[in-house]
This record gives sequence, C-alpha cells and structure tokens, in this order.
Amino acid sequence: MTATSKPAFSPQEIAAEGLKPEEYAEIVRRLGRHPNKAELGMFGVMWSEHCCYKNSRPLLKQFPTDGPRILVGPGENAGVVDLGDGLQLAFKIESHNHPSAVEPFQGAATGVGGILRDIFTMGARPIALLNSLRFGSLEDPKTQRLFSGVVAGISHYGNCVGVPTVGGEVYFDSAYSGNPLVNVMALGLMETSEIVKSGASGLGNPVLYVGSTTGRDGMGGASFASAELSDQSIDDRPAVQVGDPFLEKSLIEACLEAFKTGAVVAAQDMGAAGITCSTSEMAAKGGVGIELDLDKIPVREMGMVPYEYLLSESQERMLFVAHKGREQELIDIFHRWGLQAVVAGTVIADPIVRILFQGEVAAEIPAEALAENTPLYNRELLAEAPEYARQAWEWTPDSLPECTTAGIELQGGLQSWNDILLTLLDTPTIASKNWVYRQYDHQVQNNTVMLPGGADAAVIRLRPLEDNKGARGQGDKETLNAQSGVAATVDCNPRYVYLDPYEGAKAVVAEAARNLSCVGAEPLAVTDNLNFGSPEKPIGYWQLAEACRGLAEGCRELATPVTGGNVSLYNETFDSQGIPQPIYPTPVVGMVGLIPDITKICGQGWQAVGDVIYLLGLPLASQISLGASEYLATIHDTVAGKPPRVDFELERRVQKVCREGIRNGWVRSAHDSAEGGVAIAIAECCLAGNLGAEINLEIAPTQLNRLDEVLFAEGGARILVSVASAQQEIWESYLQEHLGQEWQKLGVVGNFETGLGVFTTDNQTLIKVSIEDMNDRYFHAIARRLAIHTTTSER
Repeated sequence: MTATSKPAFSPQEIAAEGLKPEEYAEIVRRLGRHPNKAELGMFGVMWSEHCCYKNSRPLLKQFPTDGPRILVGPGENAGVVDLGDGLQLAFKIESHNHPSAVEPFQGAATGVGGILRDIFTMGARPIALLNSLRFGSLEDPKTQRLFSGVVAGISHYGNCVGVPTVGGEVYFDSAYSGNPLVNVMALGLMETSEIVKSGASGLGNPVLYVGSTTGRDGMGGASFASAELSDQSIDDRPAVQVGDPFLEKSLIEACLEAFKTGAVVAAQDMGAAGITCSTSEMAAKGGVGIELDLDKIPVREMGMVPYEYLLSESQERMLFVAHKGREQELIDIFHRWGLQAVVAGTVIADPIVRILFQGEVAAEIPAEALAENTPLYNRELLAEAPEYARQAWEWTPDSLPECTTAGIELQGGLQSWNDILLTLLDTPTIASKNWVYRQYDHQVQNNTVMLPGGADAAVIRLRPLEDNKGARGQGDKETLNAQSGVAATVDCNPRYVYLDPYEGAKAVVAEAARNLSCVGAEPLAVTDNLNFGSPEKPIGYWQLAEACRGLAEGCRELATPVTGGNVSLYNETFDSQGIPQPIYPTPVVGMVGLIPDITKICGQGWQAVGDVIYLLGLPLASQISLGASEYLATIHDTVAGKPPRVDFELERRVQKVCREGIRNGWVRSAHDSAEGGVAIAIAECCLAGNLGAEINLEIAPTQLNRLDEVLFAEGGARILVSVASAQQEIWESYLQEHLGQEWQKLGVVGNFETGLGVFTTDNQTLIKVSIEDMNDRYFHAIARRLAIHTTTSER
C-alpha cells in the first residue's frame, strides 16, 4: 500500500495519537491528502508537547542564550560551554516523569540513559550525573514504592554505565502524589576536535543506524509524556522503555571512537519518537531529506509494521550521517564493540522524510512539517493573578501564635525551639538524603572532589581521559594536569513558584548560583527543566508564563545564559472522579560553574573549634516574612504568603564575596540559608562537620514575639561561612569594604560535646541541642519512614 491510499481516520483514532481535530485538519492541508496510519503516528509524536514545545516555545524565546563562554546554545542535543585551557563542557537536563510514574525503575533508568546519549552524541565523554526528584508524602505506601523504584533505577543505570551520580535534590509534597518528577542532568567533557552537530548534509551520504535493536518497547512514549496521568495509565506500560546500561557503555566508547575518525557528518540519538524524530530532525536542521528503509533496521521482534518501527523508543540507538565511502570504517568500529551498525538510508535532495518498507513507500512527509514548522499556541495570559494566589498573598504572620524565648504555643501545647528545630530536621525534604545517594556510585572515574552531602554543589575534577590535542587546542601535559574543576547543582523550591511563579522562579536561579558560589565556583550557564501542569488551563498557563519570565530575568541578572533544556507539561493526575490534580509548578534549574583551582574550594561543614561564624546577606535584624517557608508548611500546616523577593544586586555582591573569601583561603566552610532558614543552615553545618556551635543573636525588641522569623524565615541572599580566628581581622575588613552593613558575626564553632547553642545577647537560651539528637533526626528520617512501612507490610 502506498502513502497516498489511506482513508480518513475517526475522531477517536486521531485523539488516540494525541492530536486535536484542528491539528489533523492542518496535517491534511499540508500533505494535500489524508495521512496513512504510520504518518498519523509520526505527526502524533512529533507534534506532541514533549517534542515540539507547541505551548512553551513562544515563552522560551525570552531566555538569554548568548555569552562569552557559550559555544552551543539551544537547538542541539546539549549545550556546550568553554571552560578555558581548551576544555569544553557539554551539559543538559531532561525529564522522565510519566514513565517513572507508571514503571519507576525502568522509567528512571532510561531517563539516565537518554540524557547520557544527549551528551556523548555531541562528542563529549559523560563525567557526571545529577538528579532532581519530586514525590508525594513519604508516609504514603504508594510514594514509598515509587521513591524506592526511582532511586533503584537511577543507581542501576548510572552505576552500571560507569558515570558517577554526584549530586541532586529530593522534595516530598502531596502535590506530587500521583505524578512524581524525575529530572536527570548530565555533564560531559568534549573529546572530539569538532563539536558533533545533528544537521544532515551531503547529498548521497549514507545514513547509518547504530546501537541496539528495535522492538515494540516505548511505543508512543513522547505522546504518553504529553498527556495527563489517569487511573488507566498503568495500561501504558508498553510506553515505558527498557534500558541496557552495559550496552550503552559500549555505545559511548564506539561513538566517541567513530567521531574521532572524522567519518561522521552528523549524529542524533533516538530518544523520544525514535526513528521518526531522528530522521526528521536531522533532515530539517540540514535543509535536506532522508530516505530510510525499514527492512534494513535490526529488530528484536518479528512481524513489526511501519507504525511500530517509527514510534518505537527502544533504547541505546543512534542515527549517523557518514561521509560516502567511509561507512564500512564506522560499521567495523561498532561491530568491534558488539553493536549493530547498518546502512539504512541516504541523504536526499528533496526536504522530506521518506520511509520505505517491503519495497514500497510507507510514509512520506516534509521534514520541516515534523520537526520545525509545527503547531504553535499563543495562549491568553490571565490579566491578574488567579484567586488561589491572591488569597495566599493575604496571609500575614498575625495569624500565628505569638512566640517567646521558650517557644511557641501550638495545638498540642508549648513547642520549644529545640522541638521545632528537631521536627524540621526530621522533615524528609530537609533531612539528609544519604539513603538515596549511598545507593549511587559517586566516585567511579575518580574525579569526584566533593562527595554528596558534603557541600552545596557537586565538584568534579576536569581531567581528560587522553591527550587529544585536537579537542583542546594545544593540549599538553600541563593541560592534562590542570587543577581546574567544574561545579554543578540542580535547584527549585516548588512552593515558592506555586505561590508566586515570577518571584519563585527568580529565587530558583539565585539559589542555584548561590550554591555554586558556596563551593567557590563562578556560575557560567543554565539548563532548565520546566515541569508544569496543563497549559490549556488558564492557571496552568499563567504559572508557566510567569515562571519563564522570572527565569529569564534571573539568568540575565546573574549572567548565566540558558543553553537548552526540557519542557514537561501536563503533569496532572486524574483521580477516580476525573478531577485533574496538577503538580506544583517546578522549573528546575541545572547550573554549572567553573572552579579555577580545585585546591581552593570548601564544603558546608565546620572545620575547627574556635573558627568564627558569619552570616553574609541580610542581617537577622532585617525582617523577613515566613511566607512560603518550610517552617510554615511543616509546623503550621499552612502553604501561604509570598516567597522572599530576590535582590539581585545583593545576591551578586554576597556571592562574589563568598567566592573571593574561599579563593583567598579565608573562608573554611560555606552553606546557603534555604529551606528552614538560618537555624536549619547552622544545624546542617554542625552535622556536616560533626562540630557544635555557639550562636549569639542580637534580637530587636520588635522581634521578640516573632522569634520564628529570626530563626526560620528564608531568603535574604544569606550564606553562612566560618573563618579561622587568625583571619578574622582581614576578613572583617574585606566584608566591611564589599558588603557594608549586610553581614554579621554570629558566633564560634564549638566541639562535638558542646552541641548547638543559640542564645540571645542577654543570655536567654533559645536552642540547646546535642549533635547526637540532631544526627538521629537528620540522618535517619527517610530510612525510618521506609522501615516503618516495611515492618507494617510484613505484619
């Protein structure tokens, strides 16, 4: 049957491909005929939000994408930045949310595999992984199953493929009960002399299919990722891919070896939409066409039809365009690594994707119609904030009980500040994620300088695997032994973004940069993962649009251009009554920074008894609201107020002072004040260093009835640092010169037995807790909840 003989489809068949009636009409108009089944499937996946960003593309245009270090920006498989000394870093973040909700182990595992392919497709060797995860309440058995499965999937793939998982973040909130978020970020160091791009070129050049075989797994995964989850989503398990990390390891080595031959013109991994996406994107970016014969594709299942070939998302597969006459050279490399490699097609002049099957044309579509000239929806933005936000903004601290130095009166009676501190440390979102990262191999490749849990950002030594002069200009032994490093972090406080998407998104960028500055790294660039609900609903689109506006402003203010990323919309769960429950808007920012000398970095733990503790940023006498805080949500079960506003001028000054303090050897530890405020930050520094602290707070009379604001309010561009007493004079002189009044001395580091003591200047005790008690709450919070569930289940 030829591509022209297929009749029209029913509305149900069209909807099953994720297409709207008006989109189908546009397809017919462009083709001048009705599509056949295979073509309909191709349009369904390529016109999904996951592939074409039809609701978000207009908003993404406001992101800054240029900068002196940017070598590759949005539009390729990954962004690339110049680190100096001939070193180039590829990095990107991607989501695998819906697959992980249905099949947590494979969903998360193949998310890792997919982002790694984005990196080595550019010609870069993967050197590190990070992840940003969101789940429902950890008290919920379903959440525990999803959480355990996702962590197991990430550790399985990353550990087996030999790439260290060096950092990340995990939040728990009932907003994610039915729709967890699994965002994975990867970094790679360029090994090839030229960055490998994806645009096909050279008429008559052969198109090679390399890697694994094609099966029916992952069918229509892109469309599945662009729809809300429902009680029936469990039936979509075939839309979840199955990964093989050992095969991917071979694929990494084979691809990098192939790229170094100079025989590869262009490369594209087969991720979402598989063969459909790789052929159409390579053709469209190169302004040419591709003809591909499905009979040449290595398969793992019998009886597959074109629709299945084209929509399969079987993992560990790539598409290459090779220089004519050099295809056998490449095939031999892949065969040596035990991988499939066949010439499956040709670059043609007509700018179309032509698919052949059993000697006939199975599909024929203009490449641009699939990959570039896709639907675009400019939706109307609400004229004012929605009612939920306006109501939340009316909250004031006056609704809370008054405080005393003894604590705060809650429904269960008086809660001391010790009780409040320990409760917050036991909150899974704040508590140590050691249960998670101990399952990850974070030291493979032997370049991890800062281990998970030790600092505000991951730090990786930049040590190229081999001396490839072409990849680094005039590479030599000096370059190979360079002491430079790269820092990376992933951040997002979703409660901030929910309550005020614009301010909340600015805070995401500021916190990411602050985390990098706390290890001594200069923030360079951003990759973002926009996780939102349905953009077709006014509130959902308002959240998305306002958050994009905030991200764009934050990236401009902190000179961290966006090099690419991922958009994941329709993160909503239909409950049994058919009511959609959206997640909190969660624009995750992955940020990378440069460390000139990895011997001049620091972690978050106190280093020595007697070191002096300082707070950089707004002093505690400055009133900051408890709005949107972890304290308000956990202790008072209230999600309300406005998140703290970002003062970018102050952020820039505080972060620079912190970086310079580290590089000059003055600052011995640094940790930003985030969830839980300054009190939690101090406790975390004690726990990381296994040392105590004696803190003396100068409390203004007007603050006495709101001591919780002093202890647990968030924001203020605040960073806690410790400095050796011998450096105190030069450090304070530097602070006075560069921060004026926006710093204060808080106290001194004590020994383990001292514990944490927080006192007022008139010697009233606010907090006095032992390291043992904090340890127990902080380091065992997650394991304790999982153990309780396991014990209950066994009974």
